[in-house]
Amino acid sequence: MPETRYIFVTGGVTSSLGKGILAASLAKLLQSRGYNVTIQKLDPYINVDPGTLNPYEHGECFVTEDGAETDLDLGHYERFLNEATSQANNVTTGRIYQSVIEKERRGDYLGKTVQIIPHITDEIKRRIKILGSKGNYDIVITEIGGTVGDIESLPYIEAVRQLKWELGNKAIVIHLTLVPFLAATGELKTKPTQHSVKMLLETGVQPDILVLRTEHDIDLAVRKKVALFCNVGLESVIQSVNVPTIYEVPLKMLEEKLDITVLKKLDLAIKEDIDLSAWNNFLLKHKNPTREVEIGLVGKYVELHDAYKSIAEAITHAGAENHCKVKLNWIHSEEINSENVAERLSHLNGIIIAPGFGHRGMKGKIVACQYARENNVPFFGICLGMQVAVIEFARNVLKLEGADSSEMNPKTQYPVIDLMEEQKGITHYGGTMRLGAYECRIIDKNSHVCSAYNKLTVYERHRHRYEFNDTYRQQFIDGGMVPVGVNPETDLVEIMEIPGHKWFVGVQFHPEYRSTVLNPHPLFVDFIKNAIVEK
Repeated sequence: MPETRYIFVTGGVTSSLGKGILAASLAKLLQSRGYNVTIQKLDPYINVDPGTLNPYEHGECFVTEDGAETDLDLGHYERFLNEATSQANNVTTGRIYQSVIEKERRGDYLGKTVQIIPHITDEIKRRIKILGSKGNYDIVITEIGGTVGDIESLPYIEAVRQLKWELGNKAIVIHLTLVPFLAATGELKTKPTQHSVKMLLETGVQPDILVLRTEHDIDLAVRKKVALFCNVGLESVIQSVNVPTIYEVPLKMLEEKLDITVLKKLDLAIKEDIDLSAWNNFLLKHKNPTREVEIGLVGKYVELHDAYKSIAEAITHAGAENHCKVKLNWIHSEEINSENVAERLSHLNGIIIAPGFGHRGMKGKIVACQYARENNVPFFGICLGMQVAVIEFARNVLKLEGADSSEMNPKTQYPVIDLMEEQKGITHYGGTMRLGAYECRIIDKNSHVCSAYNKLTVYERHRHRYEFNDTYRQQFIDGGMVPVGVNPETDLVEIMEIPGHKWFVGVQFHPEYRSTVLNPHPLFVDFIKNAIVEK
């Protein structure tokens, strides 16, 4: 078997240039040329994982099949490659130091002084290489979080320097940087890119390819200037111009021949046949909708759209599958009350109650849920959204006054949502929830979810501590909200529906994590389908 090749993606000048989308786009092109590719994210923060981070800090926490709480970029990797990632695809500084300190405590270093070089950098290199050795991958793309010049990124850059020296032409570095446009002079300015590359050179790393983020096309003269001042060939200066949707980036990179340049530098065969037909078909449907719906996403982190990134993308996938343009309304749950709910929600064709933790914004979510239930508006509750639907139904239909989740009100008389038995007594939060993929059995063949999935056994990813309290199951069935999906091992309720409603589904899991461009999630597809108002 040929040796695994490694591609490192670094960023310069400013954050949020789109390293994750670039890495995912390149991976998509290489995959379409027949190579087995995976992507890894190295995050320079000291948290062991983003599971304890507030979404305002870092956007959503993406959960993998094996239960790892990871960076949201792994969601992009899965959506582009249509392949599952794992714990090994996301490494943080916290995890690196934790591992090294544990080894030191065990005496693995035989009394030596433990230092950043070689011990921390060796652990980083081990984490990078482990994917290549275990997954039978032809190419591993490693995205390094942060920006070149950040103090916290230095150990990662040093590890890259060492790996480039050790692996020779089996490793390359792609540096993503910004070429700003100055309206006052009407010029694209290359100086920030030059300084960024100079900073990278000071660490001993020469980038092999430069990808220039820009709002305007970069002409040949500018490309030649960048190539000259940054020590790269002209063909290695790639532009990444703004596009209407992230899903067009692979096609732009194909036009720029990024994949061909990469394969040449890695000394790999350029397989001429590239199959992007399914991708192009998705884009065709996405860009040419025949109808439109308006969906409200009710949550408490809506100011930062990245907090619900996977949901937004799942809606995009489902919209394209239905040949439908989805106008997404971001609605802050703290701004909804019983007086203004009709005004805020009456124009919507469907309502989603987003996941979350804590009591903030709960009242607004409950009011929005009641509006959807009473007005026959298609409703989709995800994780906490399902729990909200259960609480609202208990209070307003079953007349269990003050019914609540014991997370929000530990003293409630009717804890219709309660802490899972195995969670009681846990004091450390990180990585202690019900995480990863679990089996769910559909027990009602006449349900919306059975129609959507078209099968009776599914596997979905979880991230929660609280569950539907089974003590109240029969009361809910008698009242008209029924469990239609359960975990076969524990009999825990995973899915609730109101059969008499047009489409009212609450799920304890996170279906958005499994939606990809080539496999839109069936629940989102069916939700959008039922939200479409035929004229």
